[in-house]
Amino acid sequence: MASTSPGYSITIRVAAPPVIGATAQLASAVIEAGGSLTALDVVESGRQTIVVDVTCDARSAGHAVEITDTLRALDGFEVRTVSDRTFLLHLGGKIEVTPKVPLRHRDDLSRAYTPGVARVCLAIAENPADARRLTIKRNTVAVVTDGTAVLGLGDIGPAAALPVMEGKAALFKQFGDVDAWPVCLDTTDTDAIVEIVRAIAPVYGGINLEDISAPRCFEIERRLRDLLDIPVFHDDQHGTAIVVLAALTNAMKVVGKAPADVKVVVSGVGAAGHAIIRLLSAQGYGDIIGCDRHGAVRPDNADLDEYRRWIADHTNPRGRQGTLVEVLEGADVFIGVSAPNLLTGDHIATMAPGAIVFALANPDPEVDPFAAAQHAAIVATGRSDHPNQINNVLAFPGFFRGMLDAGTHTITDGAMIAAATAIADCVRPGELNANYIVPSVFDADVAPAVAAAVEKAATA
Repeated sequence: MASTSPGYSITIRVAAPPVIGATAQLASAVIEAGGSLTALDVVESGRQTIVVDVTCDARSAGHAVEITDTLRALDGFEVRTVSDRTFLLHLGGKIEVTPKVPLRHRDDLSRAYTPGVARVCLAIAENPADARRLTIKRNTVAVVTDGTAVLGLGDIGPAAALPVMEGKAALFKQFGDVDAWPVCLDTTDTDAIVEIVRAIAPVYGGINLEDISAPRCFEIERRLRDLLDIPVFHDDQHGTAIVVLAALTNAMKVVGKAPADVKVVVSGVGAAGHAIIRLLSAQGYGDIIGCDRHGAVRPDNADLDEYRRWIADHTNPRGRQGTLVEVLEGADVFIGVSAPNLLTGDHIATMAPGAIVFALANPDPEVDPFAAAQHAAIVATGRSDHPNQINNVLAFPGFFRGMLDAGTHTITDGAMIAAATAIADCVRPGELNANYIVPSVFDADVAPAVAAAVEKAATA
């Protein structure tokens, strides 16, 4: 059974009789319904009624309804309102623009706006490079999406993707002190997306492509990198690959294996899988098998696009063929960036001793983590309610911070490997174990370490 999550936190306002044990009865009902009680507050008290706010975490939206119905069924109790705390957090959006300079009187206004601003505009017109020094461009990133591949949700469109992009922008600021802004485009045409981003690029110091479906995301990134003199980074590809490499670097230390000696199976050869395979290859992992829904990717597979063709030509050195389950046998490492519930614990049992399992499909991984842990030495997921959460927030804020500080736009394998190494090194030797192979997303040392490593690699 799934765990309760703060993502499904609700507050139920209940009118209750003012008798001894009323609040205990509410608490007991929540627990019996499978909820996790987090707060119980009496907000009104009278001779005839007390009003209690019952706050709890549920497993899902449906489970939240079940908990509410349980309280509603209590004799003498009345449910007045139910507040979904996640929706409340999003009311009015999660980010805002705040001036960095005071605007208290006419002198401030004369310098920040007219007439003083004209001199700054003319300076930039004479020397366009000054835009990075004299405007928000030096610290601003556009988070660009068309909403076609939103994590766990798929093609939901630009408006529905906006809450995710707002969250991304908030993470940029919180962890990297980078000012990011959502740019959700109402088109899926590759040419149109490239042209729109090219046209708005003068405002930004970097472009973070997000949740754009494959294979269009590859072409969009490639063309924008050719057109623009600012870094263009598709986080679903490279952010994922960086954190996977960081986690795998530490996992290999725990199990005592080396990159050249292990067999790696990657389930999913879309945006994330392709980038993971390329970065692992650059780091010396030579025996990698990429699997799509039909099984191992090989040169003789029909209908390979150019990106799967690269995987076919550069992986699977022993020419293995078969399904995911078949090629997994004897593997040292499984990395899943595909779909839920593809494997069972019995399948993991066929892997080599000291197996490493990264089941990263969200919200439901490729294999149940508890079942995998019965046979694997190390298990990681993309979820926050299990150990070893592989989360892109460990990479992208610091990565962009480093690129912006370096003032360069070329993103190399060396910069990405440097970022992965910096993340891995944030887990100190005395901390490293099977349940702690990546630092916490709230570790304040991570983003500065990544930024420093990336800046050094980018300017080398």
